[in-house]
Amino acid sequence: MSSTPQLNDTLADRNHPRTLDRRDMLAAIGLGGAAALSGLGLAAPARAQDPGAMLSSEDLGWDPRTGQYILPPLPYPYGALEPHIDQQTMELHHDRHHAGYVRGLNSALEALAAIRTGARDAGEVKHWSRELAFHGSGHFLHVCFWHCMSPEGGGQPEGALASQITRDFGSFKAFSDHYKAASNAVEASGWGLLVLEPLSRRLMVMQAEKHQNLTAWGVIPLVVIDVWEHAYYLKYQNRRAAYVDAFMNVINWRRTGQVFDAIMTSLGG
Repeated sequence: MSSTPQLNDTLADRNHPRTLDRRDMLAAIGLGGAAALSGLGLAAPARAQDPGAMLSSEDLGWDPRTGQYILPPLPYPYGALEPHIDQQTMELHHDRHHAGYVRGLNSALEALAAIRTGARDAGEVKHWSRELAFHGSGHFLHVCFWHCMSPEGGGQPEGALASQITRDFGSFKAFSDHYKAASNAVEASGWGLLVLEPLSRRLMVMQAEKHQNLTAWGVIPLVVIDVWEHAYYLKYQNRRAAYVDAFMNVINWRRTGQVFDAIMTSLGG
């Protein structure tokens, strides 16, 4: 955990970017959900009009000056993903739901700090630990979600990521069918995930229920879809499968491929 400030500093420094070395990357992977943010900050563009920029800490939802998590800006206008994901949903999803996770995450950290100093009862640890897991996972996954999408998204990946998908799933169609089926089958609320398992360098499709359930420690999310009803109900009502199909049209494969390449380079693969 001592590597966290170094990782944040690396992500924040736009003027002196560097690729994480193997030791840094493995340390980042040990941070669990934060590994997703390290991947997003390695080599991917922060804005469509500035394709060479590194993502700052603020883009990733962290303010190193205050030590607080923050609601990051969307990397595109609210209505940019129309007609696949509607503007009203994006406004509510980002400004209210994601903002709620940020508030909950900061509140949990403040409460746990107060417990450590004796200002709060130690009997509250269980409650606030659950709040930390729930709101922290919600924040980290939503940051990934916004950056997984683009108005110029859709299609198929190219390069090394395309080859890896063929190796690990058989074909892009096999991956797509698997990913959509897993996302549609998440019970109640949760996420569908394309992740990289760094020890085997294997891509996997996984589910997450209630954010923190069913995932594997250490995997790095590359593409995530939010299948909580607030992500699609205004436009798609209970037709989750239609929403999942629409999401495939906005996946930012170019950026995901850049992130994949950077992570594999950092892992020495």
